[in-house]
Formats: sequence, structure tokens, C-alpha cells
Amino acid sequence: MSKKYVLPFLILAAIVTFSSCSNKLNPLAGEYIKAEPQPLEAIGGKVPVTIDATFPAKWFNKNAVVTITPVIRYQGGEAWGTAYTFQGEKVKGNNQVIPQSTGGNVTLKSSFNYKPEMKKSDLYLTFDAKIKNKTVQLPDIKIGEGVVATSELANAATANAAIGADKFQRIIKEAHNANIMFLIQQAELRSKELNKQEIKDWKDLVKNADEAPNQNVAVEISAYASPDGGVKLNTGLAEKRENATSAYLDKELKKAKVDVPIDARYTAQDWEGFQELVSKSSLQDKDLVLRVLSMYKDPEQREKEIKNISSVFSVLAEEILPQLRRSRLTANVEIIGKSDDEISALAKSNPGALSVEEILYAATLTNNEAEKEAIYTKAGQQYPNDYRTWNNIGSIRFRAGDLAKAEELFNKANSVRTNSESNLNLGLIALTKGDKDRAQQLFGSAAGVAELSEALGVLYLQQGEYAKAVSSFGATKSNNAALAQILTKDYSKALQTLNAVPKANATTDYLKAIVAARTNDTNAVVNNLKAAIAKDRAYVKEAAADLEFAKYTTNAEFAALLR
Repeated sequence: MSKKYVLPFLILAAIVTFSSCSNKLNPLAGEYIKAEPQPLEAIGGKVPVTIDATFPAKWFNKNAVVTITPVIRYQGGEAWGTAYTFQGEKVKGNNQVIPQSTGGNVTLKSSFNYKPEMKKSDLYLTFDAKIKNKTVQLPDIKIGEGVVATSELANAATANAAIGADKFQRIIKEAHNANIMFLIQQAELRSKELNKQEIKDWKDLVKNADEAPNQNVAVEISAYASPDGGVKLNTGLAEKRENATSAYLDKELKKAKVDVPIDARYTAQDWEGFQELVSKSSLQDKDLVLRVLSMYKDPEQREKEIKNISSVFSVLAEEILPQLRRSRLTANVEIIGKSDDEISALAKSNPGALSVEEILYAATLTNNEAEKEAIYTKAGQQYPNDYRTWNNIGSIRFRAGDLAKAEELFNKANSVRTNSESNLNLGLIALTKGDKDRAQQLFGSAAGVAELSEALGVLYLQQGEYAKAVSSFGATKSNNAALAQILTKDYSKALQTLNAVPKANATTDYLKAIVAARTNDTNAVVNNLKAAIAKDRAYVKEAAADLEFAKYTTNAEFAALLR
């Protein structure tokens, strides 16, 4: 064949060959696809993935429509992600166009609901492709393997349920007052004042407190003069009122055979009492009087300025100042409650003899959970209208793992009175059911409860907000707190927390093994896993599927633990 015909023939052959290639879709090579993270990781109950894919030049047919969907396949099922559709340049549609000549880069984001079976799984890309109306078969491409599910070790059922605290006080302090009133610029005690019922009742109270075996009493005398008449006059007047009152009271107490300490003092001008009475009054222009008190500190200047307010001074002289010419008698009584031994004994033998505060306090005197529950149950029987009794029984059931009964009791407590402690505890119950929205709502109604920070820490863990969880847990020493530190990669702190967990269990040891795996400490991996499995054989299966230990599968000691 002459050269004249060879060149056109070769050009035609090349065109036919290219047309043939461009009219079909070849399998997309794995080198053009990258999935992150590797392996996948469960975060907040989800398994997110970001896939970057490249369609190489000349790959995408101008008449093609390709739908790509990521899917996780595991034993017994599969989970499909978000589908993304792309089209060639000649297709009429609203999908992203991929030029045939240059190809293109695309990003596919998906999130799967986590299932425990996904620990052993494979991530694939599936293709649904057509050129015009003809289906093109493209094989699935495996782009990932397994899911790290360490975050799923968060456990709301191990958080501390809130207790309705008792208000028991061993020593209750009470102050009982009575007033002996004086006439203006006089210090003489009047029989009218000394014989009034208020004074008689006060003296009886002091005598009874002195004689009671469980009470202590001390007496104070505070004598005053009203802030009119000048400092010098009022100083002498207040002192005389104190002396007269002290002599009278000393005589009366001796007559009643009452021996109590007496502390006496006087105040020349009772400006504090004056200000208090004025502020509580309905006096016209009282704001003006109060402003004078705030502007002037010198007593004489104050008195002068107030007298200048002619519209109110006459009312002050009639209604306010007479109330300040007095000696105030104060009986400071200490009521000493039952001892711990007495309260504990009565809680078992005669709970009816205890107040609600005493019986709730009795439960704090034992570390035995059965005894605590028995005491709270008696409290519920004795005081059914106190929400704390039902809430606290529920907290015992919660710690015992009886979540259904605990929920019933927390709801009963709220039916008696809606309260923060039961709302927090119901929030923990909601978390055990995976209802994070309900838990967040309930925690919002639990302000001021001491256990709220820990409960929020668990919520943040389950929401995948690990830094917030660490902050919320603070100095809490628990498996959940350590897990938050592991997930923020603070392994040293996590190990300190795990070593300080008060009631360490199999999960504590398992988390230590994860810390060891992440810090390449083979001996600690084996030793801590051995400890976890000794406490709970379920961790054999857990460790076998856990990608945290993937690099140790060839270690003989590790493999021996899983047999």
C-alpha cells in the first residue's frame, strides 16, 4: 500500500478506536478514590465519612449519568449513605457535570447510623450508570475496612444519679427577740413595758431553753437611742438604757433560777434601724430621706438635713423615731439534735420517731446499698409527700441497673413535686435509651443540681463533642470522664483518671488497655485486657472486634487472651 493511503487509514483507525473507548465506562480505579478517616470512626452515634474521588480525563462519557453511593456492609446487613449523581456534557439534567476532556474532582459526604456489627465491616462505593438509556455495569469498589467504636463505650447508666439531699442540722440556731420601749430622752423602765405579754413569753422561752437537756441559750441586750437630740445626749441615754435593762434582766433571771451568759451593748444613734424602718414605710418623700442618709455620713449633718425636710419630719417624729427608743432582748438558742448512733438506731427500730430530714440523713450514715434503700423506703412510707423519698429510692434502683423501676420512681417523685434532681435522673434514663434531645431538655430543667456537670459530660460524649465533655466532667474520676480524655488524645490525663476511679470495673481496665494500645505499650495492653476479661468475659468478643487492637492480632500473648 502506498504511503498516500496509509496515513488516512491510520487516522481513521485511531478515531474509531477513541470513539469506541469514549462510548463506554470502564471501572474506576481505586487509586482515584480516597476515604477519610481510615478506619472509619463512630462519633455521636454516627459514622461519618468524606470521600474524595477523581474522574480522570477521557473517562466520563458525554451521554453518561452515573450515581455513586457509599455503603457499609457487615455481617447480617448493610447501611447505605448519601447518593451523588453526575452527568456528561450532553445530558440534559441538573446534576454536576463532569467534562470528558478534563475529568473532575468530587467530594462525597455521608453519615451512617452506627450499629455494633459495623466494627467488622467494609466500606464500598456502588455505581448505577447509564449511557443514554443503556445500563452500564460497573463493579463496586472497596475503599475502607472496619469502624473504630471507642466512643460507644460512653455509658449514662454509670453516671451518678442525683440525690434529694437532706437538710439535717445537728445544731439548729434560733434567735428570739423582744423589745422594751422607752419614752423620748428617758431611760426609766416602765411597768407597762415589763408586764406586756411579749416580755413574759420571752422570759419563759429562756427558762425552758435553759432547762432543756438538748438546748443551750445565751442572752444579748442591745440598747438604742433614736438619731435625734445630738450624739452626746444620745450616748449617755443609750448607756443608761443598757444599764437599766441589764439590772432588770439579771434580777429576773436569778429569780427564775436561770444561769445564762448575758452580753450587753449600746448604740448611741440607731441610724441602721432608722434607715430600715424608713425603707419599709409608706412615708411620703421617703426616697428623699434615704438619699440624705446616703449623701451624709456625719450624724449631726444627717439630723440637720432631715429636719429641714419639713414635709416629712413631723411624721418621722411620730411614727419612726419612737420605735428606735428601745432595748432589744435576744435569746440565742442552740437546739442540739440526735447523735448519728441515735438516728441510725431509730431508722431501723422506730422511723416514725424521726423527722423527714433525720431519716433522709440516716441513709447517708451507711455505705450498704440495701440498707440505704430500706431507709429511703421507710422514708417514703412515713413521708409520701416529700419528693426526695421517691427520688432517692429511684437513685438506688438506678445504681443497681434496674432502669425501668428507677424511671417509675423518678416520675413518681416529679408527680409529688416537679424537681431538678428527678429531671436530671430522667435525663440520664433518656440517654440510656439514646434519646439525646429529651435528655438535653431535662438537663435544662436541672439547674443547681451538683451532679449536672457529670450528666452533661455524658451527653456531650454521646453527641461527639469531646472537648466540651472534658470541660464538663472537670475533676470527675469516672470511666466516662477518662473516655472523653482518650477521645481528645490526652492519654496521660486519661490514665490518671482511670487509676483514680473509686469503683474500678472491667470497663476501667479495658479503657486502660486502649490507652496502652494508642501509646504503643504492648505489656500494658495484655495486662489490662487480662484484668478486664477476668472481671467480664464479654470483653473477649469486644477486644477481638475492636480495631484499637488491630496491630496486636499477631502478638502471641494477645491472641491467647482471645481464645
